Amino acid sequence: MPQESSQEVSQEALQSRSRLHRVVVIVDENSNPFELSCAIEVFGLRRPELGRELYDFALCSPEPRIVMRDGFFALTGVAGLEAADTADTLIVPNRPDIDVPRRPAVLDAVRRAHARGARLVGFCSGAYTLAEAGVLDGRRATAHWQWADSFRARFPAVRLEPDVLFVDDGDILTAAGSAAALDLGLHLVRRDHGVQAAVSVSRRLVFAVHRDGGQRQFVEHPIPSAVSSGDTSLGPLLEWARERLGTPLTVSGLAAHAAVSPATLHRRFRAQLGTTPLAWLTAERVALACRLIERGDRAVESVARASGLGTAANLRAQLRRRTGLTPSAYRERFAPGAPSA
Repeated sequence: MPQESSQEVSQEALQSRSRLHRVVVIVDENSNPFELSCAIEVFGLRRPELGRELYDFALCSPEPRIVMRDGFFALTGVAGLEAADTADTLIVPNRPDIDVPRRPAVLDAVRRAHARGARLVGFCSGAYTLAEAGVLDGRRATAHWQWADSFRARFPAVRLEPDVLFVDDGDILTAAGSAAALDLGLHLVRRDHGVQAAVSVSRRLVFAVHRDGGQRQFVEHPIPSAVSSGDTSLGPLLEWARERLGTPLTVSGLAAHAAVSPATLHRRFRAQLGTTPLAWLTAERVALACRLIERGDRAVESVARASGLGTAANLRAQLRRRTGLTPSAYRERFAPGAPSA
């Protein structure tokens, strides 16, 4: 009897795992270890703190042994390229040698995934892989800022946005590179499983839970004036504002609380966060609205007021822009009792 019980549990666990959204990463010759590690950290680790797993994760490669960037190490023991055909989300390979064409077998795997409706993700120079496969023509995408001119020259049909962290174009998403891969990964967790899951993953990463994709790729750090004094950190102001998101808080109000002019506040936000005060405030209000919707105990109008977004129409517009979902669709997916994504 105990043996039968153990077998039943094991079979149930396997069936549960098979229902998870499957993320597959293609690793090719000279791939960057950092972006690969980002994918593993976000999508590949077990989540006992959540009490459930978020993804079924796998690596695959076109050869049994793949040498990583600059020969740092070789990757062996992963699945063959055929695993890409099982992906719900396929993360394509990236590498620093952007002028070397990708393998035809890898490009074919990307095209097959796109044709059957899989979600495609490119980190950094992974945008080149997507563009070479022909799936980015007419689509929005980003890549590392230093390759903007090269990318535009090679792929003029792609609508490149070179000065943002990442671009979510629905079923194709691209990140600018390095740490932006974590931003995009957390964005996908938030999109798939809700704000609280993304917060949990970000805490484990000790990484900011939300940097909007529209933020610039690099942040200016001007030399401080010799005559300046006092603490110019935005930390205390941000905490003060987060406690008052449901009030009629404005950029002028933020500036007044910080005892600076709106222009000075704008410069500090750009320098320290790479965004504007209004964009930050809106993003925080949308995140609060998402948390309220996930609790499932408020009407849309009440959520709009409590989050500071004001009206149900504005809530719908902002939520759709940032998550691709309406409030009702978001509630259905992420509120208590809703089926997991």
